[in-house]
Amino acid sequence: MSWTFVIAYFNEADYLSATLRSIAAQRVRPLRLILVDNGSTDGSAEIARAETAAMAGVQTLHLHEAKPGKIHALEAAMPHIATPLVAFGDADTFYPPDYLAIAARHFADPRVAAVMAVDVPAPPDGLAARRKRFWRAQVAARLWPRQTHTGGFGQTFRTAALRAAGGYAHAHWPYVLMDHEIMHRVLAQGRAVYPPDLWCIPSPRRADRRRVRWTLAERLIYHATPYAWQGWYFHRFLAPRFAARRATHLALREKSWLPPS
Repeated sequence: MSWTFVIAYFNEADYLSATLRSIAAQRVRPLRLILVDNGSTDGSAEIARAETAAMAGVQTLHLHEAKPGKIHALEAAMPHIATPLVAFGDADTFYPPDYLAIAARHFADPRVAAVMAVDVPAPPDGLAARRKRFWRAQVAARLWPRQTHTGGFGQTFRTAALRAAGGYAHAHWPYVLMDHEIMHRVLAQGRAVYPPDLWCIPSPRRADRRRVRWTLAERLIYHATPYAWQGWYFHRFLAPRFAARRATHLALREKSWLPPS
């Protein structure tokens, strides 16, 4: 078995079934699936167990992490990753059947520590999707090869590199943009590649991203910061700013698309 797929979820009853079915349709077999319930109250855990019970060729581990926050859920999964390759995804994202197979081909190069997917809008062969794949894979990844151009919905790692980097851990980074900070550490272990044919389709629900992203100025400074100084950028520059505006990983639990309860 070469692959583990990790999904942490919190109250994702509306999308979780579709996401899990897309993982069940992966052509890579056998496959290990780690699902971490981060305190759902909407029946998501029951949906996860029902969906995985019908999967063939997928070894599933269900975990529960009571401490709220995605970083705690991902940290709970880390000790259970035993395969050479691992994918992290979001519970509201569609993964095409050849997703893991395409990523695996690029890990044949031992210098590659991470293979990253491009998030595209539906349809995946439409003009908007093709433009985004070209920009991320052919332009941004070449202009800034030691920076991150993909979120947590589309990250795959060589497990040894992820562990050498310290993995997902609250002690390393308790804020939003955890997917960018961890890549700073993983890139010390090897290259990241962005194949144009590796894509996924996240849900378009989160229109208001003010609480879960950086400002334009912070993004521009990131792109201008050499890799050797990115430790300073994340931990001396960005972390105090995120702390001041309470942009912790708990902000990822806020579902701004839902009406107030």
